[in-house]
Amino acid sequence: MNNGKLDRLIDIMKILKSKDGCPWDREQTHESLKRYLIEETYEYLEAVDLDDKRHMCEELGDVLLQVVFHAQIASENGDFNIEDVINGICEKMIHRHPHVFGDVRVENSGEVLKNWEEIKKKEKGVIDQTSVLQDVPKNLPALMRSYKIQQKAAQVGFDWDNPADVFAKIREEIDELEAEYTKSDKNGIEDELGDVLFSVVNLSRFLKVYPELSLSQSTNKFIGRFEYVEQRASELGKKLNEMTLSEMDVLWKEAKMHK
Repeated sequence: MNNGKLDRLIDIMKILKSKDGCPWDREQTHESLKRYLIEETYEYLEAVDLDDKRHMCEELGDVLLQVVFHAQIASENGDFNIEDVINGICEKMIHRHPHVFGDVRVENSGEVLKNWEEIKKKEKGVIDQTSVLQDVPKNLPALMRSYKIQQKAAQVGFDWDNPADVFAKIREEIDELEAEYTKSDKNGIEDELGDVLFSVVNLSRFLKVYPELSLSQSTNKFIGRFEYVEQRASELGKKLNEMTLSEMDVLWKEAKMHK
């Protein structure tokens, strides 16, 4: 086995999955491994957020391991192998970049994306835009899925004209949510809250902000500020559950000045 080569990783996985290999690895299936691929992907994204190059390299290796693991399972089942995976993505990249590997001319990245979507639709035999929306995976995080679906609807002109319209729509949806709340209608509240979130995602597109990342940043910011509040409370000889909301709010305003 050669150091630093994909073949080495493939050989290691074959050994692990062999009868003399690892009992845990032999028991795994595509279904059982789903969570690990998701976890490793998010760990890589966190390393990117931290701009930690060493961990980025490490986490990409973990993601690659999952790809090789799934390919080995498929190979043992007679479905496909790692060579099929690599050949498939190579052919896809060549086919979807005719401006690089063919004679198509483009002026900017916008035209590249437009061509990409058209080629993708032809590959999948898609004949209408509804099928394009339905093709977005249902198990994506909800914010990410709604963002992608709205993007694809906008490709055929189904979109707002400007951000002001979206702001107005958000206010309208919040009013409708409040109306359902006053009626204590749980189903209505759930439905209208979804509409509010969907409208906020729409606004994020117009503002060119990716909602999944934006919400993640705000969540991390909340944790940082909460930590400050708890530490300051401790310095004052208090526990949070012994403080009033007004007292905690004073510390929260302090936290906002520091974090």
